[in-house]
Amino acid sequence: MKNWVPLSDEQYRLVWGKFYKDFNFKPSIHSSDWPSYRLPIPFVSFDITEYTDDDIDDLEEKCITNFRAVTESDKYIYALDWQHQSYLYNPHLENGNASGRIGFYPDGDYYFFLNKDFKWGYLGHPWEQSISIFGEELIHQFEMNRPTIFGKIVRSNR
Repeated sequence: MKNWVPLSDEQYRLVWGKFYKDFNFKPSIHSSDWPSYRLPIPFVSFDITEYTDDDIDDLEEKCITNFRAVTESDKYIYALDWQHQSYLYNPHLENGNASGRIGFYPDGDYYFFLNKDFKWGYLGHPWEQSISIFGEELIHQFEMNRPTIFGKIVRSNR
């Protein structure tokens, strides 16, 4: 089994269509338009403007650990890269085909990781330089295992 399975064209259209609708997604590079999406309650958003390479490595490790904690071993979540190939991702499997993967640090594009029913998720905003976590289960996991890159909280409803 692969841990990064490309979405079919139909899956891509359906998942992104649902995301645009449910999150009122309006991508923008202009700060006056941020945040670019409406976050479900509860949520917390972190500033990620200050970091080192070690912080990026720590983010990768902690995201995988946290996603494993909230995902059954045989289940996949959505890994979405705006206007690029998107995937079904299983954090329990080894990074065998890592060349096709999406990183957890939004380095120039929106990177979103969502469970299939959108009850929790991880949203990376490249221009605002923020990461938002929503859904009590995932927020709790990131509170227990917080990446060093997470700076001050920029938005929260908790």
